[in-house]
Amino acid sequence: MRQEATDSTRTRRGPATRERILQAASELFYAEGIRGTSADRIIARVGITKVTFYRHFPTKSDLVVAYLQQQAAGERTWFSSLRTAGDPTGSLRAIAAGIGAASCTPGFRGCAFINAAAEFSDPQDPVRTVVDEHRRWMLDEFAAIATEAGVPDPATTARQLMILRDGAMVNGYLGHSTSLQESLSAAFDSVITAATR
Repeated sequence: MRQEATDSTRTRRGPATRERILQAASELFYAEGIRGTSADRIIARVGITKVTFYRHFPTKSDLVVAYLQQQAAGERTWFSSLRTAGDPTGSLRAIAAGIGAASCTPGFRGCAFINAAAEFSDPQDPVRTVVDEHRRWMLDEFAAIATEAGVPDPATTARQLMILRDGAMVNGYLGHSTSLQESLSAAFDSVITAATR
């Protein structure tokens, strides 16, 4: 009977503990860098034992991958919510507005995926795999927008839009966020206009 209660408690608390670890890691990784944040720091913030931490994430790399997968899911939901079928210009303007708004929030440090790639140079690292998968997804989304706009070479236009997006994220982090939305929107418009001529 007692063992059953313990198992039941562990089952109930397991997902909640994992989420608390992931939440603490997300905050610290984004604010202070992945390599600059030790597992011990996350353990202390969550208030758990090392055994509990490593039960959920056997290695720090597992935690970093989970963090980036969570970031990717959030960004995909956000990005998809801004897409209006049949309105590529409106979609790009909404994306520009979203990036502009995000870059003005306290604690903004740019793109979590660019930041992670800067810390993990090995292209075979599982962290880079998650980064690359997400960036491929985003390129595909930009290509779909370019296709809707009637661009003859959507892949090239998608790469140009991605470069603008990346630059805007860095620009916002470096403190030039006040006019970022307008500048990015105008740049997106210019790329689409030039590509359809």
